[in-house]
Amino acid sequence: MKLTIDSCLVQPQTGETLLDMVKRLGLYQGKLSCDPLAAKIAGEVFTLNYIPLREKDVRFERESMRRAMAASGGVVHLLRYRDHAGKQAYTRTAQFVLFLAMHELWPTARTTMSCSVGAGMYFKVSDAVDFSAERLKVRVQTIVERDIPLIRHRITTSEAIDYYKTHGQEDKARLLAYRESDTLDVYEFGGFADYYYGEMAPSTGFLRVWDILPAPDGFLFVFPDSMDPDRIAPYPQLPKITSVYTDGKNWCELMECETVADLNELVDSGRVRELIRVNEALHEKRFSGVADMICERGSRAVLLSGPSSSGKTTSANRLATQLRVHGKAPILMSLDDYYLDRDQIAPGPDGKLDLEHINTIDVELFKQHLSELLAGKEVSLPTFNFAAGKREWRGHTLKLKKNTVIIIEGLHALNPALLPDGIEQHLLFKLFVCPLLPLNLDDHNRIAASYLRLLRRIVRDFETRNSSVQRTLSMWDSVRSGELRWIFPFQENADVIFNSSTLYELAVLKKHIFPLLTAVGPEDECYDEVRAIVKVLNFIHAADVDDEIPPTSIVREFIGGNTFYKKA
Repeated sequence: MKLTIDSCLVQPQTGETLLDMVKRLGLYQGKLSCDPLAAKIAGEVFTLNYIPLREKDVRFERESMRRAMAASGGVVHLLRYRDHAGKQAYTRTAQFVLFLAMHELWPTARTTMSCSVGAGMYFKVSDAVDFSAERLKVRVQTIVERDIPLIRHRITTSEAIDYYKTHGQEDKARLLAYRESDTLDVYEFGGFADYYYGEMAPSTGFLRVWDILPAPDGFLFVFPDSMDPDRIAPYPQLPKITSVYTDGKNWCELMECETVADLNELVDSGRVRELIRVNEALHEKRFSGVADMICERGSRAVLLSGPSSSGKTTSANRLATQLRVHGKAPILMSLDDYYLDRDQIAPGPDGKLDLEHINTIDVELFKQHLSELLAGKEVSLPTFNFAAGKREWRGHTLKLKKNTVIIIEGLHALNPALLPDGIEQHLLFKLFVCPLLPLNLDDHNRIAASYLRLLRRIVRDFETRNSSVQRTLSMWDSVRSGELRWIFPFQENADVIFNSSTLYELAVLKKHIFPLLTAVGPEDECYDEVRAIVKVLNFIHAADVDDEIPPTSIVREFIGGNTFYKKA
């Protein structure tokens, strides 16, 4: 049996790990930018501690490859920090090291993985006497230098529940009570045991680039720079996005729905219906508040941006409804209509069109039109024909009346490059829409905002665009890359950041998405991504409560039944 590891042919030795072979091939340099963190074999991600040829395979004279190796034909792709799965392995390694260090220094403290803030992750700490971020940093560095191997151990789920109850981690014990499998893979060291949903780096020594900064009621862990992993990412202050996350966490506490176990109890008891009603009322109140601010400032144009599947279209319509309550005459516009003709866009280095680049927008024409509209002039507006890939002029004109407010939705809406020079700032209101889900699986495992957006997109693409799970996942990395470049750097420019998540929707989305996910087999290239989604959904109880969700809800944009899309 021979393997091909990143195009290098190698004969595995009995009991040899992938990491051993990587070092034997000279593919290990001791630098985060170069060294692999995990490996992809067929459609699955594996730890570098994986052993392709085990002792028992030789002892029983079995010549066949292990299942994943056989499916890939012996081809192994190494995953580095720049790869999404590689970065996830690094993040899980950081989690283990941080929680291990907290356990050693403050064993009775409660440490909660809270939210992403730029290139950092905020952790909340309570019940830790004389907590010090600097002392934690020193202990983390010690654990990294010890280069502790990260080896999984399989235990029964009941053993894990007993362990966490004994160690005062009720959040984990409650969550595992919903686990259907009888076993659980955990990582252990020095009396500390924890579990994560995916692979880690081979050892703690791979956690090479990081920093720990003090933060209110906890600390901030700063990750490597995505473009240059050998240096720590710059960490800008993000007070607005941090405030929205804090509000979300407070909202979770108020609704007694801080974890998936809490959500499951609401689903099982039927009280999830009340959660839906209150959550939707909160959204309506916030849209009303945004409309109040727009009118008080005398703004004539709302620039609305947000990442994929954040609910921008529904948000624009709901805001328009609230503006009508104020006697305004809102008009919806899309930046997409200012796309350049496809044949005017130069392909990138890979020969493909980067349709998320700001250079695909006729920036000068948009600036001219916005300036003229706000000056009271009549403007002839373009319409982009996506089928033909060209901009068309269909005689659509617009002149703002005294009570007109235009709501301009688009990927680049908060980019300063689109703003005309000399415009009075009060005339523009900037709104950023993003589902910043504050719900955790447990204290040590959060649910990323991008996870919720991906679920939304898979369901919507299948329901409305007849697009498969595989196709949606194949585009997701490109979508995320565009967001990191063109959306998130400008989120703090917003006058208001609107959290478009709902605490109940994971339970609703599960009913719609689970059959689609379970139909994806191990032979699919996206199998590992699907498996990662399913691992979280396995803990969530589905809620058959679509009848409770209002027709104007943001969730309706994805599961169907949104009245804003209905033709008269």
